[in-house]
Amino acid sequence: MAKKKKKDSGGGAANWMNTFADLMNLLLCFFVLLFSMSSVDADKFEALVQSLEHSFSILPQGGSSIGDGQMVAAGVNQLQLLDQYYLEAANSKSEEEGEDNESEEQNPEEALKQEMAEAGLKESEEMAEQIEKMLEEQRIGDQVEIDSNAQFVRVTLNGALLFDSGQSKIREDALPLVDKLSLILENYDSSLIDIEGHTDNVPISNEQYENNDVLSAYRAFAVKNYVLEKTALEAGKINATGCGEYNPVADNGTPEGRARNRRVEIKIYNSYNSN
Repeated sequence: MAKKKKKDSGGGAANWMNTFADLMNLLLCFFVLLFSMSSVDADKFEALVQSLEHSFSILPQGGSSIGDGQMVAAGVNQLQLLDQYYLEAANSKSEEEGEDNESEEQNPEEALKQEMAEAGLKESEEMAEQIEKMLEEQRIGDQVEIDSNAQFVRVTLNGALLFDSGQSKIREDALPLVDKLSLILENYDSSLIDIEGHTDNVPISNEQYENNDVLSAYRAFAVKNYVLEKTALEAGKINATGCGEYNPVADNGTPEGRARNRRVEIKIYNSYNSN
């Protein structure tokens, strides 16, 4: 006798739904585990949570109907959102690591520059103190100005002390001053020395000097040549430059300002800037 076929009770969910539910549970556990091991951006995480709540609220009453495939579609959309989130998080982390690595690579170089600048400034300050002391010993400290920075010590001489108006020959009464200054410079034979001539902005034009640029250059070379005659300094260590009227230290609109701008500057570079 043939066996009777059992009737479908009509209760419970279809077998594929059970499998799908297991799959979703496993995926959920997997992503929770990933979240627990990663650094999560708070804003993105909040957006993801809201998206999850929205996606899983399609069955607010706990119904079992898939509603024209809505549950399946929601699951697929959620997986896409999670995949997109982790892709963006990975890209963001890679960019941050790249910036950190670049910063770490630059830091040693910047630190070295900072260290050299600080060391140069300290050496310049010590040189300035030594030069000032020697100027006082030579009793010419009131005839020059001294300042320093991380590169050099600057000794400034008023042009009126050295030269007659519109001339580049050192005055006879200024020679003792330059003699004493030359002896001081000889103590820095390993340093690079720049001698710069400066003028005011009053135009000059005569048979000997075409303009202020030429006059300032002649004055700088006059001081350089005299220093070389009086010392054993190497000519290659001393530069002479005419700067004309282009680097004023005072207002050319007043007689006092123009007098200050007519000057000779002697820059003695420290060991960090003499190469």
